[in-house]
Amino acid sequence: MDLEKQLLRKVGEAVTRFKMIREGDRVAVAVSGGKDSLTMLEALVLLRDRAPINFTVCAFTIEQGKFLAPIAPVGEYVKSRGIEWTYYRDSPSFRLIEEQPDHGCDMCSRFRRRAVYQIGHELGANVIAFGHTADDFCESFLRSAMFTGRTAGLPAITWSSQKDFRLIRPLVYVTEDITAKYAESLGAPVIPCGCSQKTGTVRRSLRDVLTDLEKDYPRLKESLLSAMGNIEPSRMLDTRYLSLDGDNEPEDVGPFRVLTNES
Repeated sequence: MDLEKQLLRKVGEAVTRFKMIREGDRVAVAVSGGKDSLTMLEALVLLRDRAPINFTVCAFTIEQGKFLAPIAPVGEYVKSRGIEWTYYRDSPSFRLIEEQPDHGCDMCSRFRRRAVYQIGHELGANVIAFGHTADDFCESFLRSAMFTGRTAGLPAITWSSQKDFRLIRPLVYVTEDITAKYAESLGAPVIPCGCSQKTGTVRRSLRDVLTDLEKDYPRLKESLLSAMGNIEPSRMLDTRYLSLDGDNEPEDVGPFRVLTNES
């Protein structure tokens, strides 16, 4: 299948299933400078021109002092595509680097979230789109289960705490092998963040494990995404969903399905 058609089919499926974009929306796309967010921006612009509803798309980039090269070429590329681009240098993030150089990802994320909401208001947006891919969803799901003891992960759609923004992740069904190829086909300038180059992290370890497993089970991520959308609470250990006294016992569905090469 043509790469662009494959991308649009997967993004369209996500947008439709989770009702991510609606009539009259103004969607602000968080462009990080990486292949994923640039691919998402292009996909949303193509959908905007073809969808049966009317919505607008703009883009913004937050500078937190961690890009490995000047971000200006990304802005020039976005504007050359006829898309409004806003650059925001987040001074609190730069102070954080100076005062707490060993700060963790969670703190950086909190600073970025504050800046995202501020920019969203300035742009008059009611929807903010993030470029998390299927790989990110799978890693988040496994990280939560393996290291926090919770069955949780990234939401495809959620709302800001004040309910003033709908937060969407249209690349939920798109793997990074697709975004890498598509960004390259666009000739888009990719400016990575230093955080993405870190080694020895839980995220990197899980990514390596998934890559290894996919050699034998190429549909592994597809199965993990399916599992996130096909929860059977009565087959878990959360007593809130179990029939401890034998009332309304769920029907026996037989042994668990085993993932094989033929699956």
